[in-house]
Amino acid sequence: MFILGMMKTLMPVQKLNKLSWTTRNGDSFIRFVGVSELLIGLGLILPQLTGILPLLTPIAAGSLALIMILAIAEHFRHGETHDIPKNVIIMLLAIFVAAGRF
Repeated sequence: MFILGMMKTLMPVQKLNKLSWTTRNGDSFIRFVGVSELLIGLGLILPQLTGILPLLTPIAAGSLALIMILAIAEHFRHGETHDIPKNVIIMLLAIFVAAGRF
């Protein structure tokens, strides 16, 4: 998650064209998704690792689950059903973490 967020935040948008959804969305939206994924990745790891505000871990996991639900809807709307299973797996793992940490 963290590496994908870094990639979407720092790489030129033209190099991200291998991701189908980047061709349909603007540069600012792609950067927003990248920054969101960076923050979620940090929120999943750092609070539990440091013991500072551990409540942020389930919030980050819930946010990741929400993003995966939106990604599933986006892929379904554009007929990219081959991408949906990985989003479902990530969503289920995120829900598991969120439920376990709350």
